[in-house]
Amino acid sequence: MIIKGILVTLLAPMSDHIANGGEKILGNASSIKRRPDGRVYISGQMQRHALFSALDRLNADDEQKADTYVSNGDGVTNVVERDLRADLGGFLQTAKESYSGRRTAPLSATPAVARKSSEIGRDLLIRLKMLAEKGADSKSQALATREFSEEDDMLMSFFVDVCAVGIRKRFRYESEMHVATEYVKHIDEAERKRRIRLALEATASLTDYANQARNAVSGEPQKVLIVFDNRLSRKACRYFKAEDGSPEQRNILRELEARGATYFLGDDTASDADSVFEAYQKAQAFLAANTLYDPNPGAALLTTAQFETNTK
Repeated sequence: MIIKGILVTLLAPMSDHIANGGEKILGNASSIKRRPDGRVYISGQMQRHALFSALDRLNADDEQKADTYVSNGDGVTNVVERDLRADLGGFLQTAKESYSGRRTAPLSATPAVARKSSEIGRDLLIRLKMLAEKGADSKSQALATREFSEEDDMLMSFFVDVCAVGIRKRFRYESEMHVATEYVKHIDEAERKRRIRLALEATASLTDYANQARNAVSGEPQKVLIVFDNRLSRKACRYFKAEDGSPEQRNILRELEARGATYFLGDDTASDADSVFEAYQKAQAFLAANTLYDPNPGAALLTTAQFETNTK
């Protein structure tokens, strides 16, 4: 199979959590992000943070990482051949007056949203000051409250545009008219597949959410659908939003089968189906055995410096 897109959509249970805090309300009262319908959510920005934190750990442990790394989110480079965040997460460098300073992320994430309306509680935090300070009472204390959500099944999705991993577009203009597009490769096929393998594994390893000092929140999936597609489609993101066993779920899977896509379902709550771990194992084996779409097969590899020299 020629793989053009990879979609991962999953449900992750979270208990007594504030995986993504909102604005302060009434002084020291911390709120949790929630929609007008009462469902708590985790922003797309936080989802990408958790994903790239997991990717960083996985890449650091990978024997084939060579000189690659994952840059910090506040200092992304444009060196696609070395920086996995620059490659998979994209960048925008406004100082560069050309297309070399911008890149749309091949790896995208949706916000995580609770499937049902959330029950919100409030936690009281107390800080005692035992040491005397000049001009202050020796036992003054500070009070704060913090919202948390009691129990949620968080629905989240991730998508990899395989066509863009390790590859950039170079546009040619004549008289201010776009007349041609060239696909420039920065890494070989083995490295492209390695990065996608790590990205797929990272979706099962989401732990770096907010307030980790107080609350060990996990976004690791309880149910997962992994789709290897021969086209760029995110329709299967709706799978777990639909009711279990509903016609919509059946029709989504039938459509994938009809157009030649391959999918793997995992469910840790079912005794007669693959577990989440088994689904990921099968997905990784399928990725290793099949071919990534290459828009410019046989092209010579260019460094970022070489790309910028010839790009306006």
